[in-house]
Amino acid sequence: MTSVFYSFYYKRDVNRVQLVRQINALDKQPFLTAQKWEEVERNGSKAVAQWIDDNMKYKSAVIVLVGQETANRPWVKYEIEKAWADRRPLLGVRIHGLSSFGTTDKPGADPFAKANITGNVPIFDPTKTDIWGKIDSQATYKSLSDNLEGWAARGVTR
Repeated sequence: MTSVFYSFYYKRDVNRVQLVRQINALDKQPFLTAQKWEEVERNGSKAVAQWIDDNMKYKSAVIVLVGQETANRPWVKYEIEKAWADRRPLLGVRIHGLSSFGTTDKPGADPFAKANITGNVPIFDPTKTDIWGKIDSQATYKSLSDNLEGWAARGVTR
């Protein structure tokens, strides 16, 4: 089992991330509740950076769960840059096709480009559509479940 650190935008994508975590193909960091995250944030930027550093420390890969607004989040950028500097395998997985309270989302920008990461960091997209071109969230979840562990082994380093 690969041990990973998930990087994502909490407020917008927490429900989609919960679906990813249910796959159980990968060992992952402790999941922060909204209250716990707010507690860490209240202690300032150094506390947030320390939490990230501590939880990323022994992970074999960093997977950025890419939602519609992920690329613009400063802590996601920090996590990407830290993983890259630490030469930790890095990759992205698009999650906009997973349902959050019955709705899917639009694909987001490449967060690695926003973090000025040079190289070809892969972003895998499990999104499946039906015959009318509409996102099929259940088929997307199955595709993600079938492929996540294999994708995790394909992260790149600098």
